[in-house]
Order: sequence, then structure tokens, then C-alpha cells
Amino acid sequence: MQLQCNFLPQNDGRCGWYETLPPPPAGTPLRGAVQADWVVLGAGYSGLAAARRLAELQPEASIVLIDARRVGFGAAGRNSGFMVDLPHDLTSHSYTNSQEADQKIIRLCRGAIDYVRDIVKTHGIDCDWREQGKLHGAVNERGAHSLQAFAKGLSALGEPYRLLDARDMKAVTGGDFYQAGLHAPGAVLVQPAALSRGLGQTLPANVQLFEDSPVLTIEVGKPHTLTTALGCVKAPRLVLANNAYASNFGQLGLKGRLLPVYTYASMTRRLSPQELATLGGEESWGLIPADPLGTTVRRLANGRICIRNSFTYNPQVQASANTLERVRRAHRKSFDNRFPMLPGVEFEYTWGGALCLARNSGSVFGEIAPGVYSAVCCNGLGLTRGTISGKLIAEYALGLDSDLLRSMLEQPKPNRNPPEPFLGLGVRSSIAWKEWTAGAEL
Repeated sequence: MQLQCNFLPQNDGRCGWYETLPPPPAGTPLRGAVQADWVVLGAGYSGLAAARRLAELQPEASIVLIDARRVGFGAAGRNSGFMVDLPHDLTSHSYTNSQEADQKIIRLCRGAIDYVRDIVKTHGIDCDWREQGKLHGAVNERGAHSLQAFAKGLSALGEPYRLLDARDMKAVTGGDFYQAGLHAPGAVLVQPAALSRGLGQTLPANVQLFEDSPVLTIEVGKPHTLTTALGCVKAPRLVLANNAYASNFGQLGLKGRLLPVYTYASMTRRLSPQELATLGGEESWGLIPADPLGTTVRRLANGRICIRNSFTYNPQVQASANTLERVRRAHRKSFDNRFPMLPGVEFEYTWGGALCLARNSGSVFGEIAPGVYSAVCCNGLGLTRGTISGKLIAEYALGLDSDLLRSMLEQPKPNRNPPEPFLGLGVRSSIAWKEWTAGAEL
């Protein structure tokens, strides 16, 4: 069985998280023929965790981790840097689902945070790791009702939180835009490109990392063969950790079940000392909108502000220049609404990043063909769900058992999508409707 990798990661704008880091050391592209015991496709959070865990559990095994770009350049370095520990269902008006499902998600997400925390501490990874929780912000009565629904769900789960009024929100954000809020203490904020780069640079010695090596074809067999323009990798066991880019692997049952969706962000220049004094508020915070399709905001300790909103359905897994310009204008409006005291603060960077969603928030996890394992479809939670799915797929492939692994195996599989063009029409209409109903939260 031969798989064609028709969708390869593109340069979807200049990502502020990546561009503000020092240039990385020279990477190693794949050249020539390489034999390994395992090959992991995709060096995002799932792939990094899978390769690391395989190496930890099988220190005598040879493991190849391969990616089309540099580690941290792709979706792993393009998100807003929230390691979310609570339910975060983007298809729900209040982020929550059933209590039983939510409890499993909490255990999985906290397992990911614990795993990454240990790695960050052990290796001293400099990624602006901040265990300060997350804010949910509401701009009107409708948003406040959503926060109350979220709070009710957290209470039922026995989870701590603190409700905030307009004065509390101003004390944090510096402005009058948010009328109510909720603080949940368990989330961790990070610089996502720095974290993913650090994870890649501290892999165990029995992991070979090949970057800037787009895989063009995969021959599924004994062994599996991944071919690039300059070489190939042969291994008896393959882990797919390429998230949205797996959506064209129809022969493995993935096509027609995954939704490659993009979201977008812009990051300002550094604010001057005078602008920071005018803004006020706390020097670092992360805010998630009361409506899932509203605007996420990060204020960074380095004096920048990051705005994230806008969704598009991108089955070719790339963003156009026209779309990037359109969302940049939307970000400008969102920024000005929230920070009218900062006129003329320019965006230095605007970018897009791919999410892999399922209509039922399911995941493709397990052995999907002989010797082919999948940790795909994070549903917008790559930092936590991606990490834990990568760690657990390694344990699953080696025959281990745990409560977390059983919880992962109990996650639903993505349900089948309608065929095109009906799927595209439906998804785009749904995004437009939900963004319209988000209203002032954008």
C-alpha cells in the first residue's frame, strides 16, 4: 500500500513565536537510506512525545523522528501557548461536555502537563513556563452567561475557579473591555515555539531527528518505507503524528473523518515603557474568550501582545496571502477594541496554523494497520492532548497498560463527514454563523 503525501507544511505567514527566538543550530536533513526500529512522522507535540517515550522505554531501540520543517516552525509553535488542563471542546458553547467525558479529558491533559513539566525541569528548557492559570473573559451579558455555565460544569467536577467582575478584569488586563471573567488555576502558559524546540533538542540519544525533510510517499509494508527527495527511512513500525496532514491518507481510513481547520494570530512589536505604563494591568496573562470562536489574548512579559481569532476550513492545509491580510485587519479591529489606550501599536507578525478537528471531538488513536500506529486529531489542544496521545501511543504499541491509556482508548473515533462539496459548504457556513454569534467576543 502506497500513501501519497499530497499536503506538505507551507510557510503560512511569519510566526511571532518562532521569529522572536534566536536562529536554531543547523538541522539535519535526511540523506541516503536509513534503517531504524521505529519511525515517527511529524515532530509536533505528539511526535516529540512518542519518540521520547519510545526511547525511554526501549533505550536499545533506534528511533527516527522526521519532519518537513524545523521543529517549532509548524503548528506546534503557532498556537497561543496554553497548556489547558480542563475541558476545552471548541464545538460546545461553554467548552464542556458530559461530566464523565470531561473527567477523562482532565486526567489526560494533566498527565501531559506533568510529563512536560518534568522534561522542562530536568533539561532546563527556557520556554517562559508559567503556572499561572488561564482567564476566561466575557464582554457582555451573553458571554457572562457562558461563563456561568462553564463555572457550573467546573463545580460539578469539583474543580477550583474564581469568578471575576469588571474591576478584577481591569486589574489584570489594564482595560475596560471585559465585564466578567473566570480564572482557572491549573493551566500553564508557555512560549510554544521555544518549548517545542527545547523538546526537540533534548531527545534521548537513541532518537535521530531529521528536519527539513518532507516525506513524499509512504510504502506501508514489511518494513514501512518513508521516502523524501534525498533519502528514505525503513522501519518495521511507524507512528503517524502528523495531525491535519494525515487527512489525505484515505487507505488508512482517515480521509473523510478529519477536518483541517486554520486559525490565525498576530503579535505586536514590543511596547515602550510609556505604553506599558499607560496600559497598566499585569505583565503576563492569557485569556480565552467566553465564546469558543471569540478572541484569545496573550500579554507577554517581553512587552508584546498576541491576538488570535478567525477560523477557516482549509482542506489543502495551507493559508493564502489574501486570507492572512484579511485576518490581519480583523486582528487590528480586535486589538483596538481591547486596547484603545494603545493607538498606533503595530503588528510585527501575522500567521496561520493548522488544527485537526473531528465533528464529534474524537481522536484517531491506536493501531490502524499492521505496524502502523496513529496519534492524530488533537481537536485544538496539541500542547496537552497531542502530548499525551504521543506518550500513550508509545506505551500502547509496547503493550503497556495504565488508567490513562484506557481513558485514551475510550475516546470516540472521529465520525464520518459528508462528502464534498457539502462538507465544505457546511463547515464554512458553521464557522461564519458561529463567528457572527460570537459578536463582541471577536
